[in-house]
Amino acid sequence: MSDISVSEATDAVYASIKNNNEDLDLHIAALKAAMAREGAKEAVFETAKLAQPNRQGRKLMQAYFKKKGVAVSFS
Repeated sequence: MSDISVSEATDAVYASIKNNNEDLDLHIAALKAAMAREGAKEAVFETAKLAQPNRQGRKLMQAYFKKKGVAVSFS
């Protein structure tokens, strides 16, 4: 896994979500590593870019990412 920035890893997560969650766990791991390198405490996602931008979708995403060790917030 190459060293990518948090924004690049976030874009990869968006792409994975749009492709029916293909390789999502790999992208979450890359995001977690990028956050550790950059000292970020949580990943910020834009609600408009999500496949399911309603409250239920956001909470489901937060719960899944939390299981993987990534705190998520939305803008």
